Amino acid sequence: MKYKALLLATLSAAVLAGCGSDSDSTPGTAPVSPTNPPVAAAPKNVIFFLGDGMGLTTMTAARIYAVGEDGELTMDTLPETAFVKTFSNDAQVTDSAPSMAAYMTGVKMNNEVLSMSQETRAVDPVADSAGNRLGNACGSGNGKPATTLLELAKAQGLAAGVVTTARVTHATPAATYAHICHRDLENDIAAALVPGGAGYNAALGSTGLDVLLGGGSQFFKPVKDGGKRADGRDLVAELKAKSYAYAGNAGEFAAIDAAKTDKLVGLFTSSHMSYDLDRDPAKEPSLADMTTKAMDVLARNGKGYFLMVEGGRIDHALHETTAKKALQDTVAFDNAIKAAIAKAKLTDPDLKNTLIVVTTDHDHTLVLNGYAKRTGKTAAGNAGVLGVVKNYVTGATDKDLDGAPYSIIGFGTGENRVQASRASQAALDDSVTGANTYHQEAAVRMGVGGETHGGTDVFLGAIGKGAETFTGTIDNTRVFDLVKTAAGL
Repeated sequence: MKYKALLLATLSAAVLAGCGSDSDSTPGTAPVSPTNPPVAAAPKNVIFFLGDGMGLTTMTAARIYAVGEDGELTMDTLPETAFVKTFSNDAQVTDSAPSMAAYMTGVKMNNEVLSMSQETRAVDPVADSAGNRLGNACGSGNGKPATTLLELAKAQGLAAGVVTTARVTHATPAATYAHICHRDLENDIAAALVPGGAGYNAALGSTGLDVLLGGGSQFFKPVKDGGKRADGRDLVAELKAKSYAYAGNAGEFAAIDAAKTDKLVGLFTSSHMSYDLDRDPAKEPSLADMTTKAMDVLARNGKGYFLMVEGGRIDHALHETTAKKALQDTVAFDNAIKAAIAKAKLTDPDLKNTLIVVTTDHDHTLVLNGYAKRTGKTAAGNAGVLGVVKNYVTGATDKDLDGAPYSIIGFGTGENRVQASRASQAALDDSVTGANTYHQEAAVRMGVGGETHGGTDVFLGAIGKGAETFTGTIDNTRVFDLVKTAAGL
């Protein structure tokens, strides 16, 4: 027993001696535990893509146009999908202002109203003799601002950016950063972007938007310089004075080093940017190029960013009933989505901290007519979905009740409606209906460019952090909550 007690005492002493023999310890002091530096939280990023007016039939036609019936666009591959209801507070068929504002604020508002409370009335702007919309005609007490996702991101110290092929002051981009009773008050909307200036939206913080790319320079320049600003302000100069790098064309844009740029504005056209079919790459960057450079600049903020990207001219081509322009702009929009996903995965391979949402604000009246045989993608010598209907059995051109050929793509409303028997018109063929500027026929005649929106539910696709919550049929206001929760805003 004495031997066992001695052995235990010896072993205990050895263990205690080992515990106190740390070479970094000083006799008479407690041992110091090693400390690890705090791990910085991974940046949280949201990229919200909106193809303006890109209804399901437009998506389908664009897929056939680009890759054939059995092909896939990038947006077709998004793992999570939902259908979205688009009606506004006062209309069955919405315009872009309340529909985008519903996504950004979670509030159902009236047509033409931008990111305001539900009761806000749309008040038509006062115009001068030249037709320029002047001044804020909203009136006192007419609603109050509704906080946007972009503003929530800025409040948390994240970077924020807006990219569009439309005017940056147009309804969709404006809904992310401005609050106003009528979407046509674009001079006031532009003023909301200049930190510290008259009319600035203080909810954007002291630094304002970090990236703004698109068209619409006319609302940033005084009348004497060819702009629309009767107040004489040069907002481009004011933005430069606030340390924004500025690009007015594709060359200047390409020369900007995103790795050294914290704030960037690019206004490439006086009004909307060109349709992708007509775009001169020496003058205007592509939507994909604008998107990826915006991501590079915004990523300089270590906390993350919120970026809204709009394919704005899809909508305009549909209003014109020029289907080829609409489909090509949809493909350009899809290319931007593809580029953004690839870039995001370079630093976040599994998109654990990045949410990418793809949707639209409303439908249009584009339809696919007849029982056409499969056409495959549009290429030289093959009009594809832009062609006339050919019988899927015989391959012969199908005819309507008047005995006349008709195109696969048509519109419910539009400017090109034959007023008598279609047999009295020059017969259509693929060379006519497949032309860049061909206006497809419509069932209900409207004025030039007056094709209307449609009221059907629209597609939403998502990938990345929180994407699994987008499912089923949801209201457009619900999208706000899902994005807000996924991003922790």
